[in-house]
Amino acid sequence: MSDLILYQFSRDRVEACDAKDFLSRFGKISVPTGKKLESMMNSVALMIDGYNLDPREIYAIPEVRAFYKEVWKVWPYWLYFCNLDSENLMMMVMCCLDSLDALKIKGQSQVKFNLSPLDVVRFISAGFVPMNEMCERAGMSEHQIFERTKAVFEYFNLPFDAPPPCPPTSNPSSPKPLAILASP
Repeated sequence: MSDLILYQFSRDRVEACDAKDFLSRFGKISVPTGKKLESMMNSVALMIDGYNLDPREIYAIPEVRAFYKEVWKVWPYWLYFCNLDSENLMMMVMCCLDSLDALKIKGQSQVKFNLSPLDVVRFISAGFVPMNEMCERAGMSEHQIFERTKAVFEYFNLPFDAPPPCPPTSNPSSPKPLAILASP
């Protein structure tokens, strides 16, 4: 993984639903391929600025929710690029879910929230095809894609019981027979 890239959207950009600058840097046609793209996996954290004095949680602000829903539509590569070591991706997904239960307890700094695992699975399942597309553009192996998929499920505290892909054959340069023909 390369260094963490923090990209901050201003309140003005959020309220205008304007992600043009971000897309010019990280859009599908703007990102590299191969090893450079592979190094960008798990390296992006998207931030929102300008709501610091707003007492609501970021996922409870309608403008932020609308913005992240729009970003998801035009840039569905979150599961590839977004860093899984912070809460940013979780907050972004929470903004996109239709229903969310949150509870703020007086005297506690943290808000407790309840996400429906089924809603989360439905949402992130739409992100696996774009994630796999980036993985393939990066030239990643099936095993690497499997590991990223597993990490995404673990990030969202979802069960993951898929078996790992079969290891490559020990001698990939040996040709495999297409068919065995026998004469009568």
